[in-house]
Amino acid sequence: DGAMETLIKPGDEVLVQITKEPISTKGPRVTSDISIAGRFIVLVPFNGRISVSQKIRDRKERERLRKLVQSILPKGFGVIVRTVAEGVTQQDIETDLNDLVSRWKTLYRNVRGAKPKKCVLREMDRASAYLRDVFNDSFDQIVVDHEALYDDIKGYVEAIAPERANIVKLHTSAIPVFQHYGVDRQVKSAFGRTVNMGKGTYLVVEHTEAMHVIDVNSGNRSGKGESQEDHALAVNLMAAEEIARQLRLRDMGGIICVDFIDMAKGEHRRELYEKMKDLMSSDRARHKILPPSKFGLIEITRQRVRPAQAIETKEENPDALIDAPITLIDALQHKFEQLTASRKQKGKSDAIYLHVHPFLASYLKQGWFWQTLEFKWSRLAGHKLKVVSRDAFKMLEYRFADAEGKKIG
Repeated sequence: DGAMETLIKPGDEVLVQITKEPISTKGPRVTSDISIAGRFIVLVPFNGRISVSQKIRDRKERERLRKLVQSILPKGFGVIVRTVAEGVTQQDIETDLNDLVSRWKTLYRNVRGAKPKKCVLREMDRASAYLRDVFNDSFDQIVVDHEALYDDIKGYVEAIAPERANIVKLHTSAIPVFQHYGVDRQVKSAFGRTVNMGKGTYLVVEHTEAMHVIDVNSGNRSGKGESQEDHALAVNLMAAEEIARQLRLRDMGGIICVDFIDMAKGEHRRELYEKMKDLMSSDRARHKILPPSKFGLIEITRQRVRPAQAIETKEENPDALIDAPITLIDALQHKFEQLTASRKQKGKSDAIYLHVHPFLASYLKQGWFWQTLEFKWSRLAGHKLKVVSRDAFKMLEYRFADAEGKKIG
């Protein structure tokens, strides 16, 4: 009768694959339809079907890929051809296929004699998996601050695009890589409740248990020579670009309700709808967009693979905390003197780096060089101190470290 009870019963052992991480109160999603993803194709054992991504529109290209895979596919396997396979050669796909078949053989060897809850095959590390999905000719540089991960990524790029392996760089500076390239500051500005779009316009992003809500505001933008309707359209089109970017950046999934500025003309609502669809067409997560309602609302459903990114961007009020910034300055000086005394006893004379919030860094380094607290503390302790500004730190957060960034004390 097709009931699950007739196929398996409590105590049976079943090979499953996790397809979705646990989110909130929901556990992980598992399937017994095993698939192994590669760069150009997804291998599906025991299937026998060949499918081509619907995002490849060209009929001749779809047929070419189907025949190409059919000519090299081993018996007992099925394949899903990914969107990035469009235009690639048989050699590239065959190399990808051989790698996936090899991984399946590894899984088969590991599963024999395995006890329940044992992991028999892992996905490649997240960095390599991300590169597998998005790496293309637009990449100018890949900077890594972890030596082992650098070796992995370098090896992966050499395997898939040997001529571009030189774009992988190892970050060796004492300044953290996100700080060095301004990523911390960009993250804080992009993940706030309010997202500025320029010219006074902004978005307000709210997260609830049921859905995400985005409100579009024109702020103090003045559309000189524009009618109210044209002004609303211009702001809405600008907002649509930022919303599409924010959905990918924050990995927002589930139901998203966007409150655009009201527009009276039907053609303007259609233009906004087409613009939103076009901007979302490159999003790799499955999604559906409904046309604007009469109230200017656009509803979007987007595949939820993992919890949405929520990064704290507000500073705590120092006045509400036990340690005020001024008290912290005294504590930092005392801690520095303790560290220097300890390091002198061990015969170490290398500089000590103090990582602090940008406001505190400015305070410690204000004035002429010989007037700064950084210089005065160094002279009093007889040990060199270097203050490092860290965008990612909270107001009262600090860390003493050596030249390699390793924590001291």
